Amino acid sequence: MAIQRLDPLRAAGWGGRSRRPAAPAGYADWLAGLKADIAHARQRAALAVNAKLVQLYGRIGREILTRQQAQGWGAKVIDRLACDLQDAFPDMRGWSSSNLKYMRFFAQHCPGGRFGQQPADQLPWFHVVTLLTKLDDPAQREWYAAQAVQQGWSRTTLELHIRNRLHQRQGAAVTKFEARLPSPHSALARETLKDPYLFDFLGLGDEAHEREIESGLVRHITRFLLELGAGFAFVGRQFRLEVAGDEFFIDLLFYHTRLKCLRRGRAQGHGLQARARRAAQLLPRRRGRAGQGS
Repeated sequence: MAIQRLDPLRAAGWGGRSRRPAAPAGYADWLAGLKADIAHARQRAALAVNAKLVQLYGRIGREILTRQQAQGWGAKVIDRLACDLQDAFPDMRGWSSSNLKYMRFFAQHCPGGRFGQQPADQLPWFHVVTLLTKLDDPAQREWYAAQAVQQGWSRTTLELHIRNRLHQRQGAAVTKFEARLPSPHSALARETLKDPYLFDFLGLGDEAHEREIESGLVRHITRFLLELGAGFAFVGRQFRLEVAGDEFFIDLLFYHTRLKCLRRGRAQGHGLQARARRAAQLLPRRRGRAGQGS
């Protein structure tokens, strides 16, 4: 009598190719409905957290504005507050001096937390910052804010339409605001779901992005290491730098043991690319044999 060996991996469902059972009639429509329900629930949760974050920033901005006006505090208090908040919440982004000034500016120009009829808390924070810093006319801010929500614009798309003065071509009249969600597949929805400020606000931080970071590193790590060459030692990831009141996070930081210098990955921050380049200039440069910078 032949004895059949049982593969424990197959018995546990891990071995071989997984076969899906045949779908019954009406299953496809039911599955599509479930997917849409899950996507909308996920989006509503992200928007709820985003609203709390923007509202918090508005309250902080009002506190700063009120105390500066009532007690005569100067601009230096914002720098002090930035340092204290960064010490208290080291794993949470958003406490740089420049971002605290954006909060004060937001409270000053949107005292009710709205762009006209459009609630600002339905937009990611840096959509709000873009509207405040790129536009001076409150009516134009309201029009672009409403369009960004209704059309699901990304921040890049919003900036492009502002530069191209889209409101002049389509008419600047703002229709009555309707509380509705942007499409779950829109760029606005994707940016809200992946906003690192939201994950830091919830105390999730790197854990929330672990799978995304891991899959990206698996795809690119071989080519990246080949480009680096020999002699590099890993220093850390999301290495924080502060330059002129702005905060930047270096994705990957390496130290070259022979050249005695640092090499960075892509620096992330909420400033302009020029500011990121200024941050990179703080890193030690390669030196020649005579000690002169090359």
